[in-house]
Amino acid sequence: MANSNGRIRESVFYKEVLPFAAMVCMECINVGLNTLYKAATNKGMSNHVFVVYSYGLAAVLLLPSPFFSTRSRLLPPLNCSILAKIFLLGVIGCTSQIMGYTGINYSSPTLASAISNLVPAFTFVLAVIFRMEKIELKRSSTRAKVLGTVVSIAGAFVVTLYKGPKLLVAITSTPNLLYQPLSSSQSNWMLGGLFLTTEYFLVPMWYIVQTWIMKEYPAEVTVVFFYNLCVCCLAAIVGFFTEPDSSKWRIKPDIALASILCSGILGSSLNNTIHTWALRVKGPVYVAMFKPLSIAIAVAMGVIILGDTLYLGSVLGATVIAIGFYTVMWGKAKEMPEYDGSSDDLESSSAQKFPLLHNYKNEVISNK
Repeated sequence: MANSNGRIRESVFYKEVLPFAAMVCMECINVGLNTLYKAATNKGMSNHVFVVYSYGLAAVLLLPSPFFSTRSRLLPPLNCSILAKIFLLGVIGCTSQIMGYTGINYSSPTLASAISNLVPAFTFVLAVIFRMEKIELKRSSTRAKVLGTVVSIAGAFVVTLYKGPKLLVAITSTPNLLYQPLSSSQSNWMLGGLFLTTEYFLVPMWYIVQTWIMKEYPAEVTVVFFYNLCVCCLAAIVGFFTEPDSSKWRIKPDIALASILCSGILGSSLNNTIHTWALRVKGPVYVAMFKPLSIAIAVAMGVIILGDTLYLGSVLGATVIAIGFYTVMWGKAKEMPEYDGSSDDLESSSAQKFPLLHNYKNEVISNK
């Protein structure tokens, strides 16, 4: 009985507590990486060069994973179907990254985080279309998810469209190595918003395709390695035509190098692996629902690091977004099945969620 209770607690921790903590940490890291990237592009770094180097570094870091991953050894060899889906994932990811970093270059990380709140709505709609989520308006959990999504989007519009009075003015006279005036990009604000909207339409598609891949080949690190390799190669081809100046490809040991290293290690490598794992464990809608948290984090980092001014609209919008976020989380929690303590139920649940991996484990045991 004690062993059964321990397994239940372990299962709840793995499926509930760990994904929540990991996704919150990843959103903090993402906003920090965007802020660092903005500071680097203010000093002339090309976004195309940035994507090639950061994803190339991530691919090198994950290179040993296909050979040392225990899960990869339990699964069949990668076939053409899986590789084709990973290539499609790379095309979506490469396009998304180029659009996103171009949008940040024209605008700011704060606007990027605000527009990212469109991701839950797009993801929810696509998940319904591809029958990953069910719409049952008679259930309170479904109504909560729909209402929370709408409220989060409304909060994003408040942040974007309403500034209000100043609450905290940045002290620009204080030396700040990362601060650069953003006034030069104000005229391109709408263009940056268009690029960012395109990016955050592609992100849900990335979630959907990645979820498909995880159902067929649940080896996160191996899949992310091949994905990073595809993005690096595709971005290099695009960069060859868009950045013919060889001087743009020489990175000096300054904030540009720091941005590439941090993005390659924490972003393209760690972040993509965590997101892929969360997609396998919780699904695309759950992962997308953490995007609204990024706006509050971006506003705080914008004030502290980039010297942005804090407005009342940002605070009100972040509050509305938080309300919508927790409404959706409540709806998702209502849908979770209750554990009755049966080890058989836990085993059958695991087998149903990952049948391919479960079957291969059984084959290995039977052959011993």
